[in-house]
Amino acid sequence: MAVAVPFPEIVPDCYEPLGTEPAFDPAVHLALEDPVEVTLLTDLGYGEHEIATKATPIAASAPFRILSDEGATVMLDVARRLKVHRYSAGDRIENVVRGGCYRSTWLRDLCTSQDLNAHLEKIYGIEIAPHPMPLQLGHINYEPSTPDTAIDKWHHDTLPLDFVMTVTDPALVDGGRFEYFVGTRAEAEALREAGAMPPSERVVTPDFAGPGWAIALHGDMVVHRAGPLNSLTERISLVNGYVALDTTRDEQSRTNALLSVDPPAVVAAEWARFAAWRAQGRLATLIDSVPFDAGAEVVASALERAVEDVERAIAQMRDRGEPEFHHYERS
Repeated sequence: MAVAVPFPEIVPDCYEPLGTEPAFDPAVHLALEDPVEVTLLTDLGYGEHEIATKATPIAASAPFRILSDEGATVMLDVARRLKVHRYSAGDRIENVVRGGCYRSTWLRDLCTSQDLNAHLEKIYGIEIAPHPMPLQLGHINYEPSTPDTAIDKWHHDTLPLDFVMTVTDPALVDGGRFEYFVGTRAEAEALREAGAMPPSERVVTPDFAGPGWAIALHGDMVVHRAGPLNSLTERISLVNGYVALDTTRDEQSRTNALLSVDPPAVVAAEWARFAAWRAQGRLATLIDSVPFDAGAEVVASALERAVEDVERAIAQMRDRGEPEFHHYERS
């Protein structure tokens, strides 16, 4: 079982269950296909030293199918039913639903599916697990209220790995295309500082064949967005998060940003489990590998690295500032 932290058995009180819905059945609801190609972080301009400690050298995949026709139908129905809980994620996304896996058992079972997880492992080339924080599972974006606003601005994600899946049929949506920048985060930041955005000749717009198709993404490293609609219509997408099981890799998360968009008490509890899992893995590695001749300073530094995620979580939970979702567009 590729599980980092089991999904909580108790649902937070602030999330009302969706109610009657079908049971998720991977044999019925999944139709997993392989992408025809993948793009590497080096293709975006990252150097080997920047990639060495990251979860995977993969940047993005070509679109591939996840859901069967029946699965896509259920997914659309679940997303429509959850829409009543939408809200704004700062100045980046106007309409979003998070915590959907606490409300919908079908969505939870899709997002934590071991069949789907194993398929994504083949694409990323590493061992992964559904994200330990349920708030990072089953994130749903909806169309904005006006067609001249990007559904989601140019950004990199608050988590390391994810897939972005179409829920509505792309053929029925005028605009609102998913795009990613063929460049680094530093280049995107330089463009923002200059008052510019990624130029069209350096933007990839994947062609999703239908609802239930997705791309695998190294979300923390790839700058991407969902562009504006040409005309106002229903447009829904799903983002599901994953982590590398190798806890020696960088955390690649900006969990403190969630404090501004999700219930802070729920974020804190989930974050504690996530940080504890990371530290547990790093401490286990230290137990197995610390040599007797390393010396006190080397061992002390290794211990600091092992618990740095816990210490960062403590400091940021206590920070009285106002964390924001970062993006690469001038407000």
